[in-house]
Amino acid sequence: MAENKNCLLCGVGGQGTVLASKLIAFAAMRRGENVRTSETIGMAQRGGCVVSHVRTGDAIASPLVPKHTADVMIAFEPAEAVRCLDYLAPDGAVIVNKKAVMPITVNFGGAGYDADAVLGYLRANVKNLTVVDGDEICELCGSPKVLNIALLAAAACSGMLGMTVDELRECVKLRVNAKYLDMNLRAIDEAEKRFMK
Repeated sequence: MAENKNCLLCGVGGQGTVLASKLIAFAAMRRGENVRTSETIGMAQRGGCVVSHVRTGDAIASPLVPKHTADVMIAFEPAEAVRCLDYLAPDGAVIVNKKAVMPITVNFGGAGYDADAVLGYLRANVKNLTVVDGDEICELCGSPKVLNIALLAAAACSGMLGMTVDELRECVKLRVNAKYLDMNLRAIDEAEKRFMK
Protein backbone atom coordinates (compact mmCIF):
# COMPACT_ATOMS: atom_id res chain seq x y z
CA MET A 1 0.00 0.00 0.00
CA ALA A 2 1.48 3.36 -1.08
CA GLU A 3 1.95 5.99 1.61
CA ASN A 4 -0.16 9.09 1.05
CA LYS A 5 1.73 12.27 0.15
CA ASN A 6 0.37 15.79 0.04
CA CYS A 7 2.28 18.38 -1.94
CA LEU A 8 1.45 22.04 -2.42
CA LEU A 9 3.16 24.12 -5.10
CA CYS A 10 2.80 27.89 -5.05
CA GLY A 11 4.19 30.68 -7.17
CA VAL A 12 3.43 33.36 -9.69
CA GLY A 13 2.02 32.69 -13.16
CA GLY A 14 4.68 31.92 -15.76
CA GLN A 15 7.13 30.21 -13.38
CA GLY A 16 6.25 26.64 -14.36
CA THR A 17 4.23 25.67 -11.30
CA VAL A 18 1.61 23.71 -13.25
CA LEU A 19 4.19 21.67 -15.21
CA ALA A 20 5.97 20.84 -11.94
CA SER A 21 2.71 19.53 -10.44
CA LYS A 22 2.06 17.46 -13.56
CA LEU A 23 5.50 15.85 -13.29
CA ILE A 24 4.86 14.87 -9.65
CA ALA A 25 1.52 13.36 -10.67
CA PHE A 26 3.08 11.57 -13.65
CA ALA A 27 5.76 9.99 -11.43
CA ALA A 28 3.10 8.72 -9.02
CA MET A 29 0.99 7.28 -11.86
CA ARG A 30 4.06 5.47 -13.19
CA ARG A 31 4.38 3.86 -9.73
CA GLY A 32 0.73 2.76 -9.98
CA GLU A 33 -0.50 5.15 -7.28
CA ASN A 34 -3.76 7.06 -7.21
CA VAL A 35 -3.31 10.76 -7.92
CA ARG A 36 -5.55 13.78 -7.41
CA THR A 37 -4.57 17.28 -8.54
CA SER A 38 -6.09 20.73 -8.63
CA GLU A 39 -4.90 24.22 -9.59
CA THR A 40 -5.97 27.64 -8.46
CA ILE A 41 -4.80 30.26 -10.93
CA GLY A 42 -4.96 33.92 -9.96
CA MET A 43 -6.33 36.92 -11.78
CA ALA A 44 -3.68 36.88 -14.51
CA GLN A 45 -2.23 33.93 -16.34
CA ARG A 46 1.21 35.53 -16.04
CA GLY A 47 1.83 37.43 -12.86
CA GLY A 48 -1.09 36.16 -10.78
CA CYS A 49 -0.81 33.78 -7.84
CA VAL A 50 -0.83 30.08 -8.72
CA VAL A 51 -1.37 27.23 -6.25
CA SER A 52 -1.29 23.58 -7.32
CA HIS A 53 -2.37 20.70 -5.07
CA VAL A 54 -1.01 17.20 -5.69
CA ARG A 55 -2.11 14.23 -3.59
CA THR A 56 -0.77 10.73 -4.17
CA GLY A 57 -1.23 7.34 -2.52
CA ASP A 58 -3.94 4.76 -2.02
CA ALA A 59 -6.35 6.48 0.39
CA ILE A 60 -7.10 9.86 -1.17
CA ALA A 61 -10.44 11.24 -2.33
CA SER A 62 -10.34 15.02 -2.57
CA PRO A 63 -7.84 16.75 -4.87
CA LEU A 64 -7.33 19.60 -2.39
CA VAL A 65 -4.65 19.34 0.27
CA PRO A 66 -6.32 19.99 3.65
CA LYS A 67 -4.77 22.69 5.82
CA HIS A 68 -1.91 21.56 8.09
CA THR A 69 -1.31 18.33 6.10
CA ALA A 70 1.16 19.17 3.29
CA ASP A 71 4.23 16.95 3.56
CA VAL A 72 6.10 19.31 1.27
CA MET A 73 5.53 22.79 -0.11
CA ILE A 74 7.44 23.87 -3.19
CA ALA A 75 7.39 27.66 -3.30
CA PHE A 76 8.59 29.43 -6.41
CA GLU A 77 8.97 32.67 -4.47
CA PRO A 78 9.09 33.54 -0.74
CA ALA A 79 5.89 35.55 -0.19
CA GLU A 80 3.79 32.82 -1.76
CA ALA A 81 5.36 30.36 0.69
CA VAL A 82 4.30 32.55 3.62
CA ARG A 83 0.81 33.03 2.15
CA CYS A 84 0.31 29.24 1.95
CA LEU A 85 2.05 28.28 5.20
CA ASP A 86 -1.25 27.18 6.80
CA TYR A 87 -1.24 24.15 4.50
CA LEU A 88 2.07 22.80 5.85
CA ALA A 89 2.04 19.85 8.25
CA PRO A 90 3.92 20.46 11.52
CA ASP A 91 6.77 18.22 10.33
CA GLY A 92 6.47 19.25 6.66
CA ALA A 93 9.27 20.61 4.49
CA VAL A 94 9.36 23.86 2.53
CA ILE A 95 11.53 24.17 -0.56
CA VAL A 96 11.63 27.86 -1.54
CA ASN A 97 13.28 29.84 -4.30
CA LYS A 98 15.02 32.78 -2.65
CA LYS A 99 14.29 35.32 -5.39
CA ALA A 100 11.24 37.48 -4.80
CA VAL A 101 8.79 37.89 -7.67
CA MET A 102 6.18 40.49 -6.90
CA PRO A 103 2.73 39.16 -7.80
CA ILE A 104 0.42 41.46 -9.74
CA THR A 105 -1.84 41.71 -6.69
CA VAL A 106 1.00 43.35 -4.71
CA ASN A 107 1.76 45.73 -7.60
CA PHE A 108 -1.88 46.83 -7.78
CA GLY A 109 -2.15 47.31 -4.04
CA GLY A 110 0.98 49.46 -3.84
CA ALA A 111 2.26 47.39 -0.91
CA GLY A 112 5.97 47.01 -0.23
CA TYR A 113 7.80 43.72 -0.39
CA ASP A 114 10.97 43.02 1.61
CA ALA A 115 12.22 39.62 0.39
CA ASP A 116 14.86 39.34 3.15
CA ALA A 117 12.21 39.88 5.82
CA VAL A 118 9.98 37.25 4.22
CA LEU A 119 12.81 34.70 4.13
CA GLY A 120 13.62 35.59 7.74
CA TYR A 121 10.02 34.83 8.69
CA LEU A 122 10.25 31.43 6.95
CA ARG A 123 13.54 30.62 8.70
CA ALA A 124 11.96 31.44 12.07
CA ASN A 125 8.75 29.48 11.46
CA VAL A 126 9.65 26.43 9.35
CA LYS A 127 11.67 23.65 10.95
CA ASN A 128 12.52 21.92 7.67
CA LEU A 129 13.39 24.72 5.21
CA THR A 130 15.53 24.53 2.07
CA VAL A 131 16.31 27.82 0.33
CA VAL A 132 17.26 27.40 -3.33
CA ASP A 133 19.25 29.96 -5.30
CA GLY A 134 17.19 29.41 -8.43
CA ASP A 135 18.91 32.23 -10.31
CA GLU A 136 22.31 30.57 -9.86
CA ILE A 137 21.09 27.21 -11.16
CA CYS A 138 19.18 28.81 -14.05
CA GLU A 139 22.26 30.79 -15.06
CA LEU A 140 24.43 27.67 -15.06
CA CYS A 141 21.84 25.90 -17.22
CA GLY A 142 21.43 28.83 -19.62
CA SER A 143 17.71 29.48 -19.09
CA PRO A 144 15.29 30.79 -16.44
CA LYS A 145 12.83 28.13 -17.65
CA VAL A 146 14.51 25.39 -15.59
CA LEU A 147 13.53 26.89 -12.22
CA ASN A 148 10.62 24.49 -11.79
CA ILE A 149 12.82 21.45 -12.40
CA ALA A 150 15.54 22.75 -10.05
CA LEU A 151 12.97 23.20 -7.26
CA LEU A 152 11.47 19.75 -7.93
CA ALA A 153 14.94 18.21 -7.75
CA ALA A 154 15.65 19.97 -4.44
CA ALA A 155 12.31 18.64 -3.12
CA ALA A 156 13.17 15.13 -4.33
CA CYS A 157 16.52 15.41 -2.52
CA SER A 158 14.69 16.24 0.72
CA GLY A 159 13.10 12.77 0.75
CA MET A 160 9.70 14.35 1.54
CA LEU A 161 8.25 14.43 -1.98
CA GLY A 162 7.68 10.71 -2.51
CA MET A 163 9.64 10.91 -5.79
CA THR A 164 13.35 10.17 -6.12
CA VAL A 165 15.77 12.24 -8.17
CA ASP A 166 16.13 9.31 -10.58
CA GLU A 167 12.34 9.14 -11.04
CA LEU A 168 12.34 12.87 -11.75
CA ARG A 169 15.02 12.40 -14.42
CA GLU A 170 12.95 9.68 -16.10
CA CYS A 171 9.78 11.79 -16.02
CA VAL A 172 11.62 14.79 -17.49
CA LYS A 173 12.97 12.60 -20.30
CA LEU A 174 9.46 11.39 -21.06
CA ARG A 175 7.51 14.64 -20.65
CA VAL A 176 9.76 17.59 -21.51
CA ASN A 177 10.25 18.76 -25.11
CA ALA A 178 13.50 17.31 -26.49
CA LYS A 179 14.98 20.73 -27.30
CA TYR A 180 14.79 21.66 -23.58
CA LEU A 181 15.88 18.28 -22.25
CA ASP A 182 19.61 18.86 -21.70
CA MET A 183 19.19 22.07 -19.72
CA ASN A 184 16.49 20.50 -17.55
CA LEU A 185 18.62 17.45 -16.83
CA ARG A 186 21.49 19.78 -15.92
CA ALA A 187 19.17 21.62 -13.50
CA ILE A 188 18.50 18.29 -11.78
CA ASP A 189 22.25 17.59 -11.56
CA GLU A 190 22.99 21.05 -10.13
CA ALA A 191 20.24 20.74 -7.51
CA GLU A 192 21.37 17.23 -6.59
CA LYS A 193 24.94 18.48 -6.00
CA ARG A 194 23.64 21.11 -3.59
CA PHE A 195 20.81 19.37 -1.75
CA MET A 196 21.20 15.57 -1.73
CA LYS A 197 21.28 14.47 1.92
